Amino acid sequence: MQDKLKTKIASLKEKAGHFSILYVEDEQVLRDGITTFLNKIFTNIDTAVDGEEGLKKYTQNQYDIVITDIQMPKMDGLEMISKIKEINEKQEIIVVSAYTDSEFLTNSIQLGVTGYIVKPIDFSQILKMLNQSVDKLSAFHENEMYKSDLEAMVEERTQTILNLQHEQVQNYQHAIHSLVKMIEARDTYTGGHSERVAAYSKDIAEEMGLSPEECIMIYESGILHDIGKIITPDAILLKPNQLTDNEYSLIKDHVTAGYNILHEIPMYHELAGIVHAHHEHCDGSGYPKGLKGDEIPLASRIMAVADAFDAMTTRRVYKAKKSVAQAIEELEKYSDIWYDPKVIESAKKIFKSVDLKNNAEQLPNTFIDDERFAYFYKDPLTHLYNNYYLDFILQSNRDSKKDLYLNILYMKDFSKYNKEYGWNEGDAVLRSFSEYLRVEYPHHQLFRIFGDDFVLLSEKDFKVDLDKINSIPLFNTNGLSCNSKYYNLQNMSVHSFKDLQD
Repeated sequence: MQDKLKTKIASLKEKAGHFSILYVEDEQVLRDGITTFLNKIFTNIDTAVDGEEGLKKYTQNQYDIVITDIQMPKMDGLEMISKIKEINEKQEIIVVSAYTDSEFLTNSIQLGVTGYIVKPIDFSQILKMLNQSVDKLSAFHENEMYKSDLEAMVEERTQTILNLQHEQVQNYQHAIHSLVKMIEARDTYTGGHSERVAAYSKDIAEEMGLSPEECIMIYESGILHDIGKIITPDAILLKPNQLTDNEYSLIKDHVTAGYNILHEIPMYHELAGIVHAHHEHCDGSGYPKGLKGDEIPLASRIMAVADAFDAMTTRRVYKAKKSVAQAIEELEKYSDIWYDPKVIESAKKIFKSVDLKNNAEQLPNTFIDDERFAYFYKDPLTHLYNNYYLDFILQSNRDSKKDLYLNILYMKDFSKYNKEYGWNEGDAVLRSFSEYLRVEYPHHQLFRIFGDDFVLLSEKDFKVDLDKINSIPLFNTNGLSCNSKYYNLQNMSVHSFKDLQD
């Protein structure tokens, strides 16, 4: 590996050793380390400790390549890049930053940087970016030097530039798709949703006889259609239960945000318009502009159907998913109201063969997912699940028909204990009892319900040993005890915990 890296360094030094470099980084250890690495390639290297010093040196000397951090004192990297681009809009700039925040990435793309490298530093990636910049600069310089030479040479160099432009397009696509992946990482449902909507949209477009170019454009629009959700707060985007009207108003802003992000990039102008209109309705009741009928781009009308179908056939925490037949029936219900009837007819042919087995569910399946889930569905005092999650499980069980067995523990005399010893002591008792349950019943789902009631849920039949629970020191020393109720839910129609109280 080291020999391969040395070979790449030597190759780059041979063709670019005379190029001048400005490296701007406020962290001294990193600045010294990268400078040492760059010295193996280039002979002309200047460094600066912040954007203000970097801009000053640039205006005095100018450089072939600028490498910069973003977050720095006095003047940050983005402001410095903007001012440098005012001086030389073709300046080669590479960003090296620890920040993966989408705002930094988006702003960097809009400023026209060559590449964005995320710390910790991967020297192979730096070499790749430097090679791209050097090749582009070399092609530009040589084209200037030999522009009056033979036609064959001009054609060759022109092709080189076209190849580099194509590479820049690929870089833009890579950067935008990286932004989409950042959004997907926030919510596994959103990621799978974008890919499925893209595929459904493309298949519908092909069924409707659109050209291959239009189908590709619609597919790419589908991948990017929710990119505006980068502005949606996690508390709304990841909320596992039904949104309020105010929250829904906020989430609707994602279409305009997506348009604004994509419209800034020339190659995405047409896609931006499609994304902007994918929540419009044929009757004018959609958003953000209230467009009607043919005022809505055909690609957007196609995507609206694909988007709705996937939303209906993907299980969210607050609602069960529909079958393919149920989803098609719902689409037909709103045909010529929300959705284009011609699109519906073609979509039905596509959707009938869809396999829903691999569709994502908005349920926690990793530790990180579980922690996000806990933000909404865990009791902050005891870290057991709360009554909202119990209601969700009971509602879901109507469809899955699992064998569920439930024990409710009612703590006696706890209100009296609170009055005598205070709320803080009462909270300590609840936490201690919750920990006891967690240790004693490690394979059960545990819930704290309405203050001093607890629920134990399992797919295996069991009844709590009430005598054992009432003999624990926590109860004996505090004058507390429990009553219990047992339920076999197999043959019961239970929609919520409230049904067990009636």
